[in-house]
Amino acid sequence: MKKLILFLSLAIIFPLTNSILAQGINSSKIDSLVKRALESTPSVGIAVAVVKDGIKIHSKGYGIKSIDSKQEVDEHTLFAIASNTKAFTAAALSILVDEGKLKWEDKVVDHTPEFKMYNDYVTANFTIVDLLTHRSGLGLGAGDLMFFPDGADFTIIDVLHSFQFQKPVSAFRTKYDYDNLLYIVAGEVVARISGMSWVDFVQTRILDPLGMTTSVPTSSMLGKNSNLALPHDSEGEGIKQLTTFDSDLVAAAGGIYSSVDDLSNWLIMQLNNGKYGKELSRELFSEEQQSQMWRPHTHLGFTTKPNPRTRQHFAAYGLGWVITDKQGKIIISHTGGLPGMLSSAVLVPELSLGIVVLTNSLPGGYAFYSISEIILDSFLEIEEKDWIKESADRAKSTSNESDSVTTRVWNMVEQSKSSIIDIDNYVGTYKDNWFGEVEIALNDGKLWFTSKRSPKLNGQMFYYQATTFAVKWEYTDMNADAFATFNLDEQGKGIGIKMKGISPNIDFSFDFQDLDLKRVEK
Repeated sequence: MKKLILFLSLAIIFPLTNSILAQGINSSKIDSLVKRALESTPSVGIAVAVVKDGIKIHSKGYGIKSIDSKQEVDEHTLFAIASNTKAFTAAALSILVDEGKLKWEDKVVDHTPEFKMYNDYVTANFTIVDLLTHRSGLGLGAGDLMFFPDGADFTIIDVLHSFQFQKPVSAFRTKYDYDNLLYIVAGEVVARISGMSWVDFVQTRILDPLGMTTSVPTSSMLGKNSNLALPHDSEGEGIKQLTTFDSDLVAAAGGIYSSVDDLSNWLIMQLNNGKYGKELSRELFSEEQQSQMWRPHTHLGFTTKPNPRTRQHFAAYGLGWVITDKQGKIIISHTGGLPGMLSSAVLVPELSLGIVVLTNSLPGGYAFYSISEIILDSFLEIEEKDWIKESADRAKSTSNESDSVTTRVWNMVEQSKSSIIDIDNYVGTYKDNWFGEVEIALNDGKLWFTSKRSPKLNGQMFYYQATTFAVKWEYTDMNADAFATFNLDEQGKGIGIKMKGISPNIDFSFDFQDLDLKRVEK
């Protein structure tokens, strides 16, 4: 869901075993890699699993689930897999296609008549495949503020109606821009065709048959599960524990909680073309549907002169999966991210090989990438590279860049305290057609921003310059502070607000720039 770390050049990962593999990497080497990754940046817990030729050859947890409890991660510890859920939604639709209840080319409005895009042509021609391929014409993360941060009261009907108010940034089916809301719509299609919720469908038709006994489709089903990794983020030089992200609305786009042991079953089924069980006697979906999911649908990049080290020529998006090549092998992968949680899943069908890495801390989150790359390089006999150091350096550089920009902004706010402005000119109710109303009001003489539908988005507004204020949210699980720039009428009264994130590395799901807030006269 993640810039929340979308890395859609995605990790590509691979193998190991309890004994030495032909390429010379073993489980003890993985243990040392993870240990070094945990030490290289502030980190909490990591879990890694690898499958090869239908067998789990490595499945293990490292570090701790919580800095408070200090309980250790094991192979059954549940993590939020975030956008790796998207492949499950694609699989759910594949099952319905196999059953003849749905066709990939079906129009979305035929199954969800409330669905309305930004123009009539796109609405009428939007297919099931379009829901899954990030080529809608809308911008990166468009509308994600409906569920990010969690705690908002938006419904599936709100989502279905929201697209008509979004402004496209490209022509329909011409450009890749990652989209979470359309996967939520895909989950609703599953519900309306199957007669059961997406949550129940995924539980009974995918998780249960595959023996993913500890996994749940959404956070509300976690109950009091004690073997749960809690999310963490950086706090200065240390780490702070966050609350578990809780939103059933986003389930079909990023709701599943799973363990590396359970996900091994998922990867093995994928590598067996949808078949599973004793002697592969059962089938979740057909090989025909898997080919559809693993076929490039949306172009991401291509070169005829690849990096000689990796020999990667192309990248594309399928249905819930990213498809790339590396050293002559096709790589099927995806990543996922929520506050304090990151995940990576990778498949190499030609080698019958898969790997999954789960982490529960953003500062050390690059570990899901670095560990994967080192293992992959070894297996593909690519020249060795210190991915752990590179990832740690990247994390530090990103943090420094963010700190530098935000520090300058808040220094400017401090210098502007002596400015004389009439804050009454900005007070009022403002409305965006898809996000709803926000209230700009005085609270003990201070200007406050309050979202009426997303209660975590409230905070004090500090004068910055001209007609722009910096909003410091009470929500602190992620760095999401934002600028709010007012448009004034001829009397100097606020009549509109445009917003954008302050940090250059703000997660793309905080799509403040998509808001078009207009004053509401009451």
